[in-house]
Amino acid sequence: MKLKGIVPRAWRVLKKVFIILFIAQLLYIILLRWVNPPVTTTMIASWFSLWGTDKSFKRDYVSMDEISPYAKLAVLASEDQLFPDHNGFDFKSIEKAMKHNQKSKKIRGASTISQQVAKNVFLWQGGGWFRKGLEVYFTFMIEKLWGKKRILAVYLNVAEMGEGIFGIEAAAQAYYHKPAASLNREQAAMIAACLPNPVKYTVVPPARITSWRQRRILTQMRFLGPDPDISALVTGFKGK
Repeated sequence: MKLKGIVPRAWRVLKKVFIILFIAQLLYIILLRWVNPPVTTTMIASWFSLWGTDKSFKRDYVSMDEISPYAKLAVLASEDQLFPDHNGFDFKSIEKAMKHNQKSKKIRGASTISQQVAKNVFLWQGGGWFRKGLEVYFTFMIEKLWGKKRILAVYLNVAEMGEGIFGIEAAAQAYYHKPAASLNREQAAMIAACLPNPVKYTVVPPARITSWRQRRILTQMRFLGPDPDISALVTGFKGK
C-alpha cells in the first residue's frame, strides 16, 4: 500500500518540476528577445580552458547599429546564405551532409545560424540525439519568438571568433584594434572565415585555410549583397 501511494506522489512532484522548468525556460527565451545572454556554456568552457595561460577571455556585446554591414554580410555568406528564407532548418543541406558523412570520415555540418544560436545560448557543444532534440526545440522557439534580426544579432555577439574571443566587437578589437562598426570588407570576411573552427582557423596571423575561406566569402558577399532579403538584414537595423 505504501509503495502504491509513493509512486503517484512522486509522479505528481515530477510533473510540477517539469511544468516549473518549462515555464522558466520559456520566460528566459522571451527575456532574451531584448536582453543579451549573460553567459553561455561555451564561454564558461573557454574561460576554464584559458585559466593559468597567458591568454585572456574577451567578450563584448554591442547593438547591431554598432556593427559594420560587412560583418553581418560576411557571416551570412560564410555560415547560412539561406538564412532569410528558411524557418530555422536547411533540410537540403542536412540531407547532403548526411550523405557525405556516410561516405567520408571528415564530418560535414549543416547547422543554420538559428541552430548555432540555439546550441550556443541554451545548450552545450557536442553531439548526441538528446542534445540534437533540444536544439530542434530551441531553434523552433527562437524563430517564432525572436525573428531573424534578433537571431543574427545574438549570433554576432555570442559566436566564438578565436580562442577565448566571443562576439564581433571583441574580435575586431583583438585582431584589428578597431570597433566592429569600422571593419572593412576584407577584415569582416577574415573574421567570418574562422567560424567553423575558431581555434584552428587563426585570423592574425591568418592560417592558410582562413585565407582561402576569406577569398571564397568575399566572392559570395558580392553575389549576396544585392539580394533584397539579405540587404534588409544587413542594413535594416538603423534606429531599431
